[in-house]
Amino acid sequence: MTTPLRAAIVGTGAIAHAHAEAIRALGSRIDLVAVVDLDADRARAFAERFGADAVHADLDTLLRDERLDLVHICTPPKTHVPLAIRALRAGTPALIEKPTALSLAEMDELVAVSRETGVPALTVFQHRFGAPAQRVMAMLDEGVLGRPLVAACETLWHRTPDYFDLAWRGRWDVEGGGPTMGHGIHQFDLLLAVLGPWRRLTAFAARQALPTDTEDVSLAVVEFANGALANVTNSIVSPREVSRLRFDFEHATVEVEHLYGYTEGDWTFTPAPGHEDLAARWDAAASTSPADERSSHTSQLGAVLDALAEGRPPGVAVDEARRTLEFAAATYASAFRGAPVLAGEITPDDPFYRAMDGGAVPWPALKETDA
Repeated sequence: MTTPLRAAIVGTGAIAHAHAEAIRALGSRIDLVAVVDLDADRARAFAERFGADAVHADLDTLLRDERLDLVHICTPPKTHVPLAIRALRAGTPALIEKPTALSLAEMDELVAVSRETGVPALTVFQHRFGAPAQRVMAMLDEGVLGRPLVAACETLWHRTPDYFDLAWRGRWDVEGGGPTMGHGIHQFDLLLAVLGPWRRLTAFAARQALPTDTEDVSLAVVEFANGALANVTNSIVSPREVSRLRFDFEHATVEVEHLYGYTEGDWTFTPAPGHEDLAARWDAAASTSPADERSSHTSQLGAVLDALAEGRPPGVAVDEARRTLEFAAATYASAFRGAPVLAGEITPDDPFYRAMDGGAVPWPALKETDA
């Protein structure tokens, strides 16, 4: 029997529970051996709940005292890159919650360290790893869907003002942005995974209702390198919550509508006239997939473990995740400058390379910053 890999979780807040549940679900392949949190009581309670043997006060102690195969970074976004870099330099792969970094400058620093050390740095983009999404990408690569033509990507969620009582939420300097960075990024990452490189976009962003420094809604119209056109909406002011993706290919429309994770039943496949055989193929494949299996941290972690066991690069590596972060930066740059942005246009001399707000937010700050 193969010895389970040894994992640790750094940060035991809300999202850490999804990571711990994923480790538990894959328990024959990976063990949670240690946790780290500044709040010792919370760390001990978390470790007891999920069966971790050790609790550490900081990452350096963890890396010194534990033999690890993977460290999960589940702390507030501002700390993601510094913590991940320390793990990589200690030889431990890092699985980092979104957003990976607060800027393209930070992201490029992380990419450089991963390349230098040869240690993987990965971003949590779990919606790529559900069976239906994998099927869409495989059929598109095979060519049976034809050319992608039109797409829609909508993250329409709702957050109340008390959601932002946590000091790090709703601040450019700590969270990096609003729903573009922290909510819709999962959906448009899957959009990019399916449609490939984007070429240019035009965007709008606004603070419509919530007590934040960041936007609470953004919209972008995007042209892809393959000629496809898409619209992307990210909102946390929408009372009827839904996450929706629609792809119109030459030979079929493929849609998914869910909230925080999809199952097979959330997908709809509509063939174009004359291509009904594709629907039969889709249905046959779907019938072999567990109906209640949800796109989740478990599905991505399982894929990571498969890749590590087989000696393949696991996903989603930061080299690829950078494209998704660049999309977010370009959304802000276009919205705040009132002009289209081309892929690759945000270079190191651009203010939007160093910070998502680019020093150009058109509304006054509401939240106090750290002294």
